[in-house]
Amino acid sequence: MQLKFAREAAADWVERFASREAWFVGAYFSGSTVGMPDEAELPVASDVDLVVVIDVREPPMKPGKLIYLGVLLEVTYLTWDLLKNAEEVLGNHHLAGSFRVETIVADPTGQLRQLQEKVARHFADGEWVRRRCQSVLDKIEGGLRSLDPNAPWHDLVTSLLFSTGITTHLILVAALRNPTVRLRYLKASGVLEEYGHFNFYGELLRLLGCENLSTQRAMHHLDELARTFDTAAAIAKTPFFFSSDISEAARPIAIDGSRELISAGNQREAYFWMIATFARCHKILAADAPVDLKRELEPAFRAAVAELGITSQDDITRRAGEVIAFLPRLASVAVAIIDANPEIR
Repeated sequence: MQLKFAREAAADWVERFASREAWFVGAYFSGSTVGMPDEAELPVASDVDLVVVIDVREPPMKPGKLIYLGVLLEVTYLTWDLLKNAEEVLGNHHLAGSFRVETIVADPTGQLRQLQEKVARHFADGEWVRRRCQSVLDKIEGGLRSLDPNAPWHDLVTSLLFSTGITTHLILVAALRNPTVRLRYLKASGVLEEYGHFNFYGELLRLLGCENLSTQRAMHHLDELARTFDTAAAIAKTPFFFSSDISEAARPIAIDGSRELISAGNQREAYFWMIATFARCHKILAADAPVDLKRELEPAFRAAVAELGITSQDDITRRAGEVIAFLPRLASVAVAIIDANPEIR
């Protein structure tokens, strides 16, 4: 499907289901499709990220992934308070990238367009690029230093994994690229190769723990993940912010998308999202599955995590310390990319 038609479907969903609500401020596209032309093909293992801006103090649970007019949408709610200050958006590595080009779906008051125009005008200013990079570094260190040793195993793994994975976002933000979620390692490798730092990519994989992961092992763990995913999706009742990621609608991304990456020789790049999905499945199982069922599926999850060299709480603490100690080197590569980037003013 051409991205043009996917965007039209998203706009139709906004018109029918969001725009008539009293709290509606507007909507815009985010994620991996930002900057892609209408003529581009939307990959089968991709969704269209749609942010609905609302004027309430506390946003409700996001709709998440849903299929509308044959398009897989990822719908998120965001409060206007987070967007009304353009300087704060420019300094936020999660928010700024969505406004560097035209992404507005609906804007009845004109406020989003004013924001988008200001962010686009200053997005490549060196001052704001450096601030966004610092926000990435702060997020990594803050996440690693706040790990809760008493948390359940699946939560500990999730916290370490996501904080470690943000190391790729620093590389992407320095290059003015979108800090993607599932494909963060693959995209970061491309940037490092482009800027002459590809040897550094192995360091990012080493920190994650999958630098020596083979295709065969990745496929084995994906098969186990598929079994766990289908079980968790079938029994899920307790709502979590990621619930729609563990659902029949999301299976083409979590399972088929991972299989596609592995088949292409990118098994190491697939592994981040595989383990993230495994951990989320086990959070659902802990909440909603019979004890015997969770116990039956636990060994496959632990084996997949062990592939990263992590089998205990001590391993998690040690790895967190290694990532923190690595941040100055990571920052130096980001600075080199910024200095070499002709787009940055």
